[in-house]
Amino acid sequence: MSNENRTPDDDLDRVFKALANRIRRAICDELKVRPLTTGQLASCFSELDRTTVMMHLRVLEEAGLVVPVRKGRERFNHLDAMPIQALHARWIGPHAERAAEGLLQLKSALEDKAEITTGE
Repeated sequence: MSNENRTPDDDLDRVFKALANRIRRAICDELKVRPLTTGQLASCFSELDRTTVMMHLRVLEEAGLVVPVRKGRERFNHLDAMPIQALHARWIGPHAERAAEGLLQLKSALEDKAEITTGE
């Protein structure tokens, strides 16, 4: 599917697919610290060969989670957290906002009760 025919839901499907795999999540964990070359990433996963790491990187790239940057002969992989931020904004943010509002109301009610109890 070409980029112009992709919908936002298609993009989210790719992000969920990419993050559904524990190795890809671990790769993202490594990249959140700093950009790494493909070789450096492969050395973080001794149980995998370089080709398998590259396959996982391709899935992460297609989801927009990894951005490769070539510097000479080396390819540095950078984590792009924007797709994760989009997930947060769509599903987590509204719930967190309601929870924070509930805590604010509870704090206010407890302060009001404390004022009544202490007579202030």
